[in-house]
Amino acid sequence: MDSKKIAYSILELAVLPKGSTINQVYKNTVALAQKAEELGYERMWFAEHHNMPAITSSAPEILIGHVAEATTSLRLGSGGIMLPNHSPFVVAERFGTLANLYPNRIDLGLGRAPGTDQPTAHAINPGFIEATHSFPKDIEQIQNYFSNDNKTSKIRVPLAEGLNVPIYILGSSTSSARLAAQKGLPYAFASHFATAQLFNALEIYRDQFQPSEALQKPYVIAGINAVVADTDEQAERLYTSALRMVINILSGTQTQFIEPPTEMSTSLKEVRQHPAIMQMTRYSFVGSKETVKKQVKEFIGQTQVDEIIVSSMMYDSDDRIKSAGLFAEIMKEINKSTKVAKTSSL
Repeated sequence: MDSKKIAYSILELAVLPKGSTINQVYKNTVALAQKAEELGYERMWFAEHHNMPAITSSAPEILIGHVAEATTSLRLGSGGIMLPNHSPFVVAERFGTLANLYPNRIDLGLGRAPGTDQPTAHAINPGFIEATHSFPKDIEQIQNYFSNDNKTSKIRVPLAEGLNVPIYILGSSTSSARLAAQKGLPYAFASHFATAQLFNALEIYRDQFQPSEALQKPYVIAGINAVVADTDEQAERLYTSALRMVINILSGTQTQFIEPPTEMSTSLKEVRQHPAIMQMTRYSFVGSKETVKKQVKEFIGQTQVDEIIVSSMMYDSDDRIKSAGLFAEIMKEINKSTKVAKTSSL
């Protein structure tokens, strides 16, 4: 049995509902963050996606500052900064600025993927393929810019030196696990959509972890999708909006916005059983508080994660805030018991 308490956090994609505006999406994000702060959530991270009309989280550092100004204690960060799109120097400047404005509240999650399709990635950075290969070196550069030891260097980011900005490695494969272990950094796995290599990656990360100044023992965050409502039927209905987005992604159809929920029709139920959709939504926990609590408890027992980060794509902001509240109750109840049984892999 493990007696650790599990932190719980939010991954924000700032999804655009049909009939809404992007300005309203950002207002809803602030409202969710303020509620999350009340509910005991550890952090809110912002994704970086480009040329995806339904996802308006394209500039994480700007959204971090916007939400930080409207909250007081919730940690804010990037889930993540897609490093091939950015200069390590500029990343250090921007996150150093944020950390000075909001001390001890800023996280820097770093990913290797471009967060978009190849033509768009080329438009952002024509050398993005080469930049992908330099990911480990770029992380080291960012660490140097935040180090007090860099004060004697000719190339400096003075406003970042000595600041407490934890760096997290984001990934969905075993290569990212090895890198995080080698560098002794916390590791966040994107199991909310990339499920296949979760357990292999976690095993590699824990087995190969090398303690560092940043972290003495492994720290794992895993992503899930959660839609919680008063009843299983209500949650299933709310989930149809996200399910349609998943179907569009896998069929190569560009999604313009998230659709209003509908009944979980027979055709949707059948499509939901398609192997590719089942694989992608393996860690999508949908139902009443009782139903989702059982699923989350099992997930924690099997993964032994230190933290869960939740993505909840829903059409209506009020439904999402309610779901966040119910999920917080679930986590508080799980943590109150303080012991989660370790079980076999999912």
